[in-house]
Amino acid sequence: MSYTEILYEENGPIGTITLNRPHDGNMFTETMCHEIRDCINGIRRETRTRVIVITGAGDKFFCTGGRKDGMEDSTLYAGVLPTLEMYESIDRLQKPVIASVNGFAVGGGNVLQVVCDITIAKESAVFRQVGPMVGSFDAGYGTWYLEDLIGKKRAKEMWYRNPKLTAREAQQWGLVNHVVPDGELKDATRKLALEIADRGAFALAAVKAAFNAKHGGVSGLSRMAHDLLLRGYLKTEEHDELAASFAERRKPDASRFGH
Repeated sequence: MSYTEILYEENGPIGTITLNRPHDGNMFTETMCHEIRDCINGIRRETRTRVIVITGAGDKFFCTGGRKDGMEDSTLYAGVLPTLEMYESIDRLQKPVIASVNGFAVGGGNVLQVVCDITIAKESAVFRQVGPMVGSFDAGYGTWYLEDLIGKKRAKEMWYRNPKLTAREAQQWGLVNHVVPDGELKDATRKLALEIADRGAFALAAVKAAFNAKHGGVSGLSRMAHDLLLRGYLKTEEHDELAASFAERRKPDASRFGH
């Protein structure tokens, strides 16, 4: 599939999505949100990649939020920037997603890296929530998930006071995992991704689903129980005996249960 506002490439077990609007701070548009969602939905259905990286084009911006230019002037969904569809696709992807923050992560751009499973940033990166400064807010991923990362008091400070955090400050707050010198970001990101790619893909998918179940409610629990555990159950001797006895209209052999 070809894209106009993102780039996607695979290198071994790593797939990299690059937000490709550096002339405009790599800001989300309706098109970009849909392209990221569609790209990730494609990634869900292949087994080539085991870890996904999200980064920004250029060396100044990771992402600085979103633009509604060209969207319908409506209070219905046609007038709503589809950022949630993008965040949800990242959150529900069974593979680990690493945010490789190559510059400013501001507003929706900071929420984007928060939604990712792990964040690595270059030394000169900047993190900031600016919603109340421009009359907007993010209730959900940008608040609940942020609170999980850095605690309620600091999450509220990010939203109420809108401080600019350096990469090192963000690391101290618990907002990011790793900070590396600017010139080492790409190599350090790949090294991190390859380390994770060596872990069991099924186990990682199960762990990610378990984390998501906390906020996902019935949807999150279903991802854990249906998408993952059910697949393991279908390979058990118990399942085979129950399926066979049902098809043969006989009483199952309970001695085969639990094996």
